[in-house]
Amino acid sequence: MQTLVIDFETYYSRDFSLSKLTTEEYVRSSNFEVIGVGVKINDEEPQWFSGTFEETKTFLEGFDWAESIAVAHNAMFDGAVLTWRFGLRPRMWVDTLAIARAIDGLEQGNSLKKLAERYGLGVKGTEVLDALGKHRKDFLVSDLQQYGEYCKNDVELTFKLLNHYISRVSEQELQVISITTKMFSEPVLELDIELLEQHLEAVRDRKSKLLEAAEADRETLMSNDKFAELLKSIGVDPPRKISNITGKETWAFAKTDEGFKALLEHEDETVQTLAAARLGTKSTLEETRTQRFINISKRGKLPVPLRYYAAHTGRWGGDDKLNLQNLPSRGTNTLKNAIIAPDGYVIIDSDSSQIEARMLAWLSGQVDLVQAFADGEDVYRIMASAIYNRHVDEITKNERFVGKTTILGAGYGMGAEKFMVQLKNFGVEAPIEECQRIISVYRQTYPKIPELWRQAGRCLEAMAAGMSAPIGVQNQALYMDENGFCLPNGFHLKYRDLHSNGGEFSYKSRNGRTKIYGGKVVENLCQALARCVIAEQMVRINRKYKVVLTVHDAVACIAREEEAEEAKKYVEKCMRWTPEWANGLPLNCEAGYSRSYGEC
Repeated sequence: MQTLVIDFETYYSRDFSLSKLTTEEYVRSSNFEVIGVGVKINDEEPQWFSGTFEETKTFLEGFDWAESIAVAHNAMFDGAVLTWRFGLRPRMWVDTLAIARAIDGLEQGNSLKKLAERYGLGVKGTEVLDALGKHRKDFLVSDLQQYGEYCKNDVELTFKLLNHYISRVSEQELQVISITTKMFSEPVLELDIELLEQHLEAVRDRKSKLLEAAEADRETLMSNDKFAELLKSIGVDPPRKISNITGKETWAFAKTDEGFKALLEHEDETVQTLAAARLGTKSTLEETRTQRFINISKRGKLPVPLRYYAAHTGRWGGDDKLNLQNLPSRGTNTLKNAIIAPDGYVIIDSDSSQIEARMLAWLSGQVDLVQAFADGEDVYRIMASAIYNRHVDEITKNERFVGKTTILGAGYGMGAEKFMVQLKNFGVEAPIEECQRIISVYRQTYPKIPELWRQAGRCLEAMAAGMSAPIGVQNQALYMDENGFCLPNGFHLKYRDLHSNGGEFSYKSRNGRTKIYGGKVVENLCQALARCVIAEQMVRINRKYKVVLTVHDAVACIAREEEAEEAKKYVEKCMRWTPEWANGLPLNCEAGYSRSYGEC
């Protein structure tokens, strides 16, 4: 199969560019224009072509895209142009920008310019700066030729970058990158515009009332301590960070803090509104996202913009100003309900059941808990039985809920105070003494898990000293080398520039220095390993049914209505499949289907 490296040069201006618009808005706009395109077949010299739309289409149709691997730096953009504008679909996509995030991390820039400099591959030109505001007809022949040389150089740099990385990327992860790219470049999901417009009106009405109440107390909103207490009063744990100036923990309430951004994207509209009011903005995420959905629906199908390896743990993240990873899960979710399958199809959504808790039990070697998961026992009721010292058959619904919260929340070293806040978030009031007792019971019941935290702490000490240390009991799945924790997908979980200050470790992240400790390392590892499992399962599902979305530990695909039951069984089989490296890890899932994503 041949490789085709591609790079489009398109019209942009001060008001019409990817810095002003989303990729979806930009490529679908009536102002969009291809100035020219560069293509490289395997290791041949790059070709440049500039012509009318029809001439460019004819040029591109001269390549066998359906049997080729297309390569681009930021394939979401070039893929959208190639498919939406020219109707061409490569067999597979490889994105060197996505690979760079996985291998080089998120802390440093991964633009083509920076990567070319980092690896000594060449120098990226600057001719694109001279193209500002120019349509194709505005270029002199000599200028257009020079622009072509610039584009061909970008294509060559992308090809060199591919060769630099490719031996370090597994076939499995290349498939995952392609699936992720095609969720955006080959959209199939639709949006219910009538439902969205009704929702927008209701959201604006609720927001107006909430903002009016919030604005009445600006002093509380603008005081860090009072704002923190306000959040606690509604059951939200205020985000914290390590100050770059003092090195001490403080509130993460700056507009650039990830913790504060999470408040703006919280599933509870009340939290969104309070955070928006603190910033002095009048629009909440729910409102802007609903409006964005409406705008997209008027232009076409819903491209699913997911950023491959967006998180430290390798998980996907939202992109293109449309974070589908954090659609609210509480109550009736109109935005989810508005996402629908094309006529004649259903969406099958399958969620991996308790995968992090299962991964934690397996990695720590807590055999009894692993066996309970494998046997399909109610581990929440078992936990509640230990907490309340009663037989499992005597556990009440509320007690089981406390057991569930303990299993899902206490596995990463959570203390009693934070556990109390978490219970309160779910409407359960418990005094601090009771929370301390519950945490103690959890650690005594499953002692291998606290031991895993301590192992992870020793790994941090070893890592800071340039050494290695064992982690977990499943050595075939996880080990350390000089680059960090080696994951089954061939990538690493790294803690860059790790050092200790007074016994507390921190590392360099994209948000500055981030505090890290044994329990947090275990959380990172469980999430990274869970992501590896989900990725492999996704590839298996996609062999038969087109995967259209992944959210955390869930995978959604589409299937024809008449084979919905058969497809559901196939998806469940895939989601219960265990990779070879995770031998003994008991997996399970819940799946459903409907034309509406929210009703699956």
